[in-house]
Amino acid sequence: MNRPISLDAVDWRILSELQTDGGLTNVELARRVGLTPPPCLRRVQALRDAGFLRGYRAILDYEKLGFSVVCFAFVQLASQAQGDLGGFSEKVATWPQVRECWALSGDIDYILKCVTSDLASLQAFINELTGAPNVRNLRTALTIQRVKDEGMVPV
Repeated sequence: MNRPISLDAVDWRILSELQTDGGLTNVELARRVGLTPPPCLRRVQALRDAGFLRGYRAILDYEKLGFSVVCFAFVQLASQAQGDLGGFSEKVATWPQVRECWALSGDIDYILKCVTSDLASLQAFINELTGAPNVRNLRTALTIQRVKDEGMVPV
């Protein structure tokens, strides 16, 4: 069982450095935060074990990779029963076009961030989404310009 740990200034620096560049070697990370490599590695492991570090991944440029259409879909379900919410969440997990999905409070049940290669692909996906069980209403908004996309915690 993981026990919560309190974060000190070095832990915060480690998290900040790894969030900026998850590919840092332990030696370089240790240098940047003012530790020697062995205690730095122990701290990173403790942060991982405590759940502060959920994983590592590369941030790809979706436009350069051919996914130039970004759309937000606002989904309202016909029923908010737990089983229906769970069923929709399971369905969302199968759609590769959905890059993020958030359950919301209020009139809209979910917001989905979707990427596709072109408008025809988006339309095909919207048709599938609209036809999904329990979907009552769907509104979409195409993006025009990426203004800010940090995807990070402000540490």
